[in-house]
Parts: sequence; structure tokens; C-alpha cells
Amino acid sequence: MPRQARIDAPDALHHIIVRGIERQKIFQNDNDRDDFIERLENILTKTSTACYAWALIPNHVHLLLRTGNIPIAGIMRRLLTGYAVSYNLKHNRSGHLFQNRYKSILCQEDPYFLELVRYIHLNPLRAGLVRDYAKLNRYPYSGHSTILGNYKNPWQDINYVLAFFDRSEGAARKQYKQYVEQGIEKGKRPDLVGGGLIRSLGGWAEAHKLAGKPESRKGDERILGDNDFVLDALAVHQDQLERKYALKTQGFNLKRLAERVANIFNIPIEEIFRSGKYRKSVQARSAYCYWAVRELGETATALAKALKLTQPAVSIAVYRGELIVKEMKLGL
Repeated sequence: MPRQARIDAPDALHHIIVRGIERQKIFQNDNDRDDFIERLENILTKTSTACYAWALIPNHVHLLLRTGNIPIAGIMRRLLTGYAVSYNLKHNRSGHLFQNRYKSILCQEDPYFLELVRYIHLNPLRAGLVRDYAKLNRYPYSGHSTILGNYKNPWQDINYVLAFFDRSEGAARKQYKQYVEQGIEKGKRPDLVGGGLIRSLGGWAEAHKLAGKPESRKGDERILGDNDFVLDALAVHQDQLERKYALKTQGFNLKRLAERVANIFNIPIEEIFRSGKYRKSVQARSAYCYWAVRELGETATALAKALKLTQPAVSIAVYRGELIVKEMKLGL
């Protein structure tokens, strides 16, 4: 069965789960954990990606992120590739470090946000990394202790979480602490790792017929939300896929796209691929990157090679291109 495309959109909330290959450890010691956190901080800060909850377990990682300047796929590719290379060098190993693809679950914020924060932050306790809840409150490799003020991680958005509890920071922390503790007795929560619509219903018409019925709650593992949220997410995703297919059938590839962009901006096609900071060239190159990634489904890696840029530079160009296309009201 072919892999399903990831579902993402600006401002989307994602629960990310990364596991070691064959459930092996991905962190051998605190140096490994610190390396991972430093890389995570750099990437989240540069891309304005919000992180609300996180936990490092010896053989897996949980993150609760909101899509910022670039898609979550770009964030995770840079984070995991860089960490894996560093880990292999330090531990004299080779080969894959992570199990297949990481799991990315598009989440409906209400009513799941706080449940996910609690679920993720209780993982070190459930995994036996700390003896009790008091120890968890000071465990350095989870966002829980940061929200309580016991550690400082400027890249973690604690204010957004605390705002759900009280306007006063002190009162909010106290209520948050009680809320998380109340979740201990709930045990494992398989209902928080995807669900909402059966993938094998038999098409969009059948999915809509079942909306609101119990059968429709079993779920697409890429989505966590109620029926309306899931149907909307899948419909938008389907529209995106259909648009990509339509452009492909019209003969749009990277070459055809470059010709179209050169025509729109009234510049020679070579200007798109030539390094330089002339305003019109930068605009054209940014729009080219945006349409190539978001409309044609090309990878940032392929574009980086074609444009002789770094992958992060392409990701930034995609974000810039989106703003340019919307501001200038451009279309293919």
C-alpha cells in the first residue's frame, strides 16, 4: 500500500511521535538529549514554529507543534536528519536511526489541546523514567517542568498553555499542575493518537453519509478530531491532491513552471536560477519555490539542487513566495 500523504496547513496543530528503529534507543545519555534539544530549539526559533509540549523517552519522542513559516515535514526532516548524522558519528554506528516515518497527527485544538499536553507530559512517568509525580515536576527532558517554571526553555510556548487555566501565572501553574496529576489515573490513552473517520468507507460520498454515526469515529490515523473536523481536513487535503493532479495533467513540471513564472514576472527564465538579490528575481524565485512545493508537490531537496541553494534557504523562499503570491494575487 502506498504511503499516505501528510496533512498540513498554516497554523495546524500536530502531535508528532518519533520512534527508534526496531524500538531501539535514540538517546544513550544526557549529551544526546541535549544535542536533540539544541537542534530543536534552533529549528523552531528560525521557523516561528510553536511548541507546546514535548517529552524525550529513551526510544521515542513526543512533540506538540503548530505549523509556522514552513510545513512540519520540513521541520522534522531537518531535525531528524541532523540528529541522526550526529548520533551515528558519536556512537560509531551507521544506518537508519529512526523507525520508518515519524507519525504526524493533525489535531483538532478544541477539545484535544490540553488533553494532548497532559498526555505527552505524563509519558516520562508512564515509562518509569521518574519514580513519582513530584520527580516528574523537575524532570529536565520534558516540557512539563518548563511550564511549572523549574527550567527555562525560551523556545517552548508556555504562556499559551497557562492561559487556559488562569490570568495569574502563579494560579495558572497551580491549576495546570493539578490538571496533569489528575491524568495519571487515566493510564494510556490510545484515543489520543488518531481517529475520526474510517479510511476504507468507500469514497467521499460514503464518508459524508456516515458523518455523526458511531462507525465514523474509528478513524484516519493521520487525524485526531470529531467528524466535522476530519471531513473538512480530508476534503481540503483532497482538493490539494486534485489540484496537483490537474496541474500535472496540464503538463506542469519544474521546467514548465519556470517558464510560467518568468512570464508572470517578465524576466528571462535564467534569472530564476541565477543567484542574486535583485527584487524582481527574488520575488520570482520565491514564487517558483512556493508553487513547486505547495502546488506541484516537489521536495525542497530537489529544488535546492536545481537552484543551488541550501534546503533551509528553499524553505524560507517557500514561505516568502506564499506571501508574495497572495499579496500580488498571482495564480498559475
